[in-house]
Amino acid sequence: MIISEKEFKVVGTRPIRHDGADKVTGRARYSADSHPTGYLHGKILRSPYPHARIKSIDTSRAKSHPGVKSVVTSVDLPEVSAEIADLEEGAAVNYGFYSRNVLAREKALYRGHAVAAVAAVNQHVAEEALSLITVDYEVLPAVLNAADALADDAPVLHDRLLTQSTALFRVGGWGEDERLPPSNLALKILSEEGDVETAFRESDAVIVERSFKTKAVHQGYI
Repeated sequence: MIISEKEFKVVGTRPIRHDGADKVTGRARYSADSHPTGYLHGKILRSPYPHARIKSIDTSRAKSHPGVKSVVTSVDLPEVSAEIADLEEGAAVNYGFYSRNVLAREKALYRGHAVAAVAAVNQHVAEEALSLITVDYEVLPAVLNAADALADDAPVLHDRLLTQSTALFRVGGWGEDERLPPSNLALKILSEEGDVETAFRESDAVIVERSFKTKAVHQGYI
């Protein structure tokens, strides 16, 4: 089916790609090809476990390895207070929990959680330095979905997370008192209108309950 017989200047033609020859021959240069003076390569050591207590990290061999300029772990970073910052437009962060995602402190909370970082003169030296870091883990029971995390016998992930009941603190509260029982639930809000039980009981409609899952979607590209 022909939608239109109108001839266009560009649509339907084969324009010359002026950068095509450079790309297919390898002559094109990208930002990764630029190596300014003093340029260092960074590599991250990540936890192989979804939930583990970090008992100790020995970076001494990595720090003394030739070509290594710096090795950092969470002990090199300041302890951040549990201040809740309102980022507007419905977004907020709890700095106490947020900072623990930069480099793991007491525990690794997911497989791939950053544990240490290395800066070296080139990529190969940085990778060698990672292999010289020794981490002593105490592997803990993990939760792999939200339903398991909310079970009564679920292992607690954040030792200081307290459930909040107001949207103002939707990122979870920080328990300063260690005697307070922690939770895996950051926010719980109950919203009701009318007598729900009576409405269900007197309704002629057939009630079907199902569970649905959806992937995370970021709106930033809109």
